[in-house]
Amino acid sequence: MTISLNGESVDTREAKTIAELINRYQLPPQSILVEHNGLAVHQHEWPKRSLAEGDHIEFVRVVAGG
Repeated sequence: MTISLNGESVDTREAKTIAELINRYQLPPQSILVEHNGLAVHQHEWPKRSLAEGDHIEFVRVVAGG
């Protein structure tokens, strides 16, 4: 299945949910925000949010600083 991830076309391979996609890229869940087809997705929803052909996913890293 092919989706748009941060503006690039990628094959999700075995990832069927947002949580699985985050695990595939070994991203730290506590420091990213996820947007799925233009809507923000809360972390507790990631395991239940299924991916579909042509979805648009944005991962935004949260960085703290002064």
